[in-house]
Amino acid sequence: MPMQFDALTPITEPELQSYLRAILNASIYDLVIETKLELGKKISTRLGQQIWLKREDTQAVFSFKLRGAYNKLLKLSPELREKGVIAVSAGNHAQGVAMAAQHLNMRAVIVMPQTTPPIKIDAVRTLGAEVVLHGDSYDDAAAHGAALPGQRNLVMVHPFDDEDVIAGQGTIAMELCRQAQLMDAIFVPVGGGGLIAGIAAWIKALRPDVRIIGVEPIDAACLHAALAAGQPVTLAQVGLFVDGVAVKRIGDAPFRVAMRCVDEMVLVSTDQVCAAIRDIFEETRTVVEPAGALALAGIKQWCAAKPREPGLNLVSIVCGANMNFDRLRHVAERAEIGQQSEAVFGVTIPEQPGSFLRFCQALGKRAITEFNYRYVENASAQVFVGIALRKGAPERLSVLADLRAQQYLVSDFSENEAAKLHVRHLVGGRVSSTLNERFFRFEFPERPGALLRFLERLSTRYNITLFHYRNHGAAYGRVLAGFQVSPSDCADFENRLDTLGFARVEETENPALLQFLSLSSPSDAAAVTTMAAEIR
Repeated sequence: MPMQFDALTPITEPELQSYLRAILNASIYDLVIETKLELGKKISTRLGQQIWLKREDTQAVFSFKLRGAYNKLLKLSPELREKGVIAVSAGNHAQGVAMAAQHLNMRAVIVMPQTTPPIKIDAVRTLGAEVVLHGDSYDDAAAHGAALPGQRNLVMVHPFDDEDVIAGQGTIAMELCRQAQLMDAIFVPVGGGGLIAGIAAWIKALRPDVRIIGVEPIDAACLHAALAAGQPVTLAQVGLFVDGVAVKRIGDAPFRVAMRCVDEMVLVSTDQVCAAIRDIFEETRTVVEPAGALALAGIKQWCAAKPREPGLNLVSIVCGANMNFDRLRHVAERAEIGQQSEAVFGVTIPEQPGSFLRFCQALGKRAITEFNYRYVENASAQVFVGIALRKGAPERLSVLADLRAQQYLVSDFSENEAAKLHVRHLVGGRVSSTLNERFFRFEFPERPGALLRFLERLSTRYNITLFHYRNHGAAYGRVLAGFQVSPSDCADFENRLDTLGFARVEETENPALLQFLSLSSPSDAAAVTTMAAEIR
C-alpha cells in the first residue's frame, strides 16, 4: 500500500541508513541482471562531456521496473505470497510484477485501462498474469483496482510509493558505484519517484559529492511542482507522450527522499525527448521508449543551459524500451526539431508566378524539408515551410532575420505545438471571421466509441468546421477541431466541453491557425493584401 505520513518532512539520517541496508539486502539477482554502463561516444564528443548510459532497457521486461517489483514480492511473508498480488499499471510495472510473480509461482492480477495498447496487454498475459481492463485512464483503473485487494484477498504492489519497491530500484545505484569510479552527476527520469528515490538514497549515503538531477517532461512535472510547493501537489492533467512518467502526483515516500537527496530538476519538451531517442539509437541501435530517453534529453538541456566545465562524467538512466512501433513516425518527425536540425516557418509571399522561385532564392542553398501551400484567390499566399538546419538555433534565427530583411512576413512556428501536430498537415482552406470559429486541441482516449461520445455530448447544435485527428500508437489520439459558436452561445458551448472529460487547449488565437486556417478579421485580410503589394 502507498506509505502514509503525518508530516512530509525530509528523511532523517537513520532513515537514509535504513534505505542503504534495504538496497544492500535486495537479493534480486536470480531474476534481475546487472546492466551495463556504456559510454555514448558520439553524444560525448558532441557535448564535450563523458556521457554514460545505464542500460536498464536490457532487463528481461525491457525496464528497470522488474527490480522493485521482484524485491517487493521477495519481502512478502509466505502467508502473503500464498494470497497473490495485484497491481495497477498500463506499462512496465505491470510486466515487472507479472514476471516476478511467475518466477515465484504466485498469482498476479494486473488492472489496466481499456485504452492500453494490445501489445502491452498481451505481454502481461504471456507472463501468466490475469488482466482486468477498466476505465479510459490510469486514474480510472487505479480507482477500480483499489477495491480489489479486499474483494479478492490480494496484496497490492504499488509502483513507486513503497519502501521495498524503492529499495529494489536503488540497486541501480549500487551497481553504478561499482561500475564508475568517476561520476559527477546522475540524471534520473521521474514519474512517481520510486526510481530517483532509490538511486538518490544510496548515492547520498555513500557518494554525497555526486549530484542527483531529476528529469521530467514539461507537461508532467509532478516532482518539480512538489519541490516548489514544499509538498506533493496533484497536477490537473499530464501530457501523455512520455507515458512511462505520466503521473499527476509524486509519491509521499519518494518525495521525502527527494527533499533531502535531489539536487536539481530539469524539464524537457517532447521534441527534445524525440531527439534523445534518436541519439540513443545512433549510439546503441536500440529504440527506447520516450521515458527511456528522458534522462539523456535532460543532460543535453542541462549542458545547453549555461557553460559547463568540460569532461564531466554524466550518467543517464536509460530506464526502458517498451516502444510501440507505430509511434516511430511521430518520433522521427519531431526529432529533427528537437535536435534543432529543422525549423518550421509560416511565410507570406506574393500570389504570382515566380514567387516560389524567388522565395527559394532568398533561402539560398538551404534544404527545404517541407513546403505546404494551397491557392487562395487573393494577392498573397501563405506558405508553411520546413528548413533543414546545420547549426541549430543560431542558424534558425539567422534565417528568420534574413527573410525579414528581404521584406517577407515570417512567423516562427518551431515551438508551436498546434502547428507541429496539426497545421502542417492541414494547410489549405481559410475562412472569414464572420464564421465565429473557435479551435481546440483535444486528447482522445484511443478506444471504440470515443468519437461518438464526443459528438453526442456536443449535440448537433454546434457545427464542426474543422476536424483533424492524429494517432501515434499511444493510448490517446490527438485532435484539432474547429466549431462555429455564436457569442451568445459561448457559455453553453464551454459547459458542454467540460462534460466531455477530455484534456483540451483552446487554440483560437494561435498565430499558426490564424495564418493558415482563418482570417482573424477583415482588417487582417486587408493588411496581408497591402503587404503583398508592397513586396511586389
